[in-house]
Amino acid sequence: METNRQKKIGGVIQKDLVDILQGEVRKNGITNLIISVSKVSVTTDLSVASVYLSIFPQEKAKDTLAAIKTNSTLIKHDLSQRVRLQLRRVPNLNFFIDDSLDYIEKIDNALSGKENPIENPDLLEKRRKS
Repeated sequence: METNRQKKIGGVIQKDLVDILQGEVRKNGITNLIISVSKVSVTTDLSVASVYLSIFPQEKAKDTLAAIKTNSTLIKHDLSQRVRLQLRRVPNLNFFIDDSLDYIEKIDNALSGKENPIENPDLLEKRRKS
């Protein structure tokens, strides 16, 4: 369970990371790429922040994540300049791809299409007759 302090710090980091990442995309003239920070969770000792990114289109996600990870020290420096009056120490940033939207889409497609386990119970492993 996150404390209020962890939630507040996560919110501050999330807001500023969105500005940093989208600013870099615009500054470098990259088109057809959207990066959003879906969640930031901070550890109890406030030393590590896990940053979950949603990257569209999905085909560019791995390359974009690799580029962000290689530039994480520069991103942390930019973040520290923005939050220097709010935080004494900026946590280390770990970036991950947030695939929750893909998971929801797969469930949606399974329930609406021909892979619907409610309409066709034989699709489930437990119900298959050997």
